[in-house]
Amino acid sequence: MAFAKAAYSKLLNPRKHETAVSQRWDLFPYLIIVTALLTLVALFHVWSRVKVVDLNLQLSQANRSLKEMQQEKNRLRLEVASLKNPARIETLAKGELGMALPTDQQVIVVR
Repeated sequence: MAFAKAAYSKLLNPRKHETAVSQRWDLFPYLIIVTALLTLVALFHVWSRVKVVDLNLQLSQANRSLKEMQQEKNRLRLEVASLKNPARIETLAKGELGMALPTDQQVIVVR
């Protein structure tokens, strides 16, 4: 019976039903705009998160590279120190180059 009354009331007053439907369609452009804005905000959020992850990856790679370079620098400093060792230089001069320490007659003191 309630259904019959509702259907009958729509038949008797069709303009009331049409106004409700037209009011819904009047809100449709606003709904589209709100949906588009929410989509844009969501896309911006996802893009910014992807950028943050990418920058963190680049930062970790740069830190790894920095540590490797510091280790290489320390290794090279140690190698330079070992190559500058006077005992090593003297051994190379005597052994490979055939040099000897100068005698007292070969030394001239300049004043």
